[in-house]
Amino acid sequence: MKPKNRVLIAGIGGASLGTEILKSLLLVGRYKIFGCDISQFAYGHYQKDFEKTFVVDSKNYVESLLEICRKADIDFIIPGGEEPMILISESANRFKEEEIHLAINSPEIIKQFSDKGVCFNILSELGFQVPLTKIVNNPGDLEDMTFPCIIKPTKGSGGSNFVFLTNNMNEAILYTKYLSHNGKKALVQEYIPENEGEFTIGVLSLSNRQIACSIALKRIFNSKLSIFSKGNAGLISSGYSQGLIDYFPEQCAIAEKIAVAIKSEGPINVQGRLQNGKFIPFEINPRFSASTYLRTLAGINEVDIYLQYLATGSFEKPGEIRSGYYLRSFSEVFVSKEAIKR
Repeated sequence: MKPKNRVLIAGIGGASLGTEILKSLLLVGRYKIFGCDISQFAYGHYQKDFEKTFVVDSKNYVESLLEICRKADIDFIIPGGEEPMILISESANRFKEEEIHLAINSPEIIKQFSDKGVCFNILSELGFQVPLTKIVNNPGDLEDMTFPCIIKPTKGSGGSNFVFLTNNMNEAILYTKYLSHNGKKALVQEYIPENEGEFTIGVLSLSNRQIACSIALKRIFNSKLSIFSKGNAGLISSGYSQGLIDYFPEQCAIAEKIAVAIKSEGPINVQGRLQNGKFIPFEINPRFSASTYLRTLAGINEVDIYLQYLATGSFEKPGEIRSGYYLRSFSEVFVSKEAIKR
């Protein structure tokens, strides 16, 4: 085995999952970390913590990524966002042939749970309580929807992209048409107020579907960073979670039951709110969360646990959670014209 495993983070845009994964790996000091992105302006290119970074050919993504892996002698790839995760997952066998470990969930889970319509159908069929959820193809599909409600694309709504909170039928029809005109299928979901608490929960399962760990953060909405939109109808959280990490056994138990029921074989992130004291999931992403570094600071380094498991076939249960409030902000960097990545 090499002195340090060589890890490639695919997707290193600023304030992103990729840069949060980098910070989690740096804390343990046992990896040589490389990065890549389709954009030459990705923030990660200009961080000093990477061994080296690369610009990926967006038109030939998988082949370009494989070539980078060969050049840098990569052992592991971790997607730093939803799009690279899906592309890498679809070509999982290509990477396996090159003996490159993928720190992702199974291709089947990624395919199913990257589509929110499929996701909530599965959860409902498995008996989990979920918000009233509908795929909308025409205004008639909205007939028995409650208001206010959430409208979002079935795919690619990470960080609350293209997510709307509507007060009435007219607004719902407007936003579903807007999504349709932008080539997106609309999912409409019952709105659950945030007054009882919103949680984001990471659950890491191993390839034998054993739960390695779970950890919950109860969100606070003290700043614009964590709020995507706010109005009379309610609040939509942004992709930047901050708040209280502590022991939340009831919420974690439901998230773990979901992971077991769907046969998860890697990381998932479950977001939900309490309604009448019960945790109701409204979003599931089959990947590490951009909150992963906050969880690492709290004592649960999901990324390192998973990489060590992939490398050795075993894992060590994490210790106690460091309970408290975890807050965040942005950082800035200057890059001269001459230093832009090519």
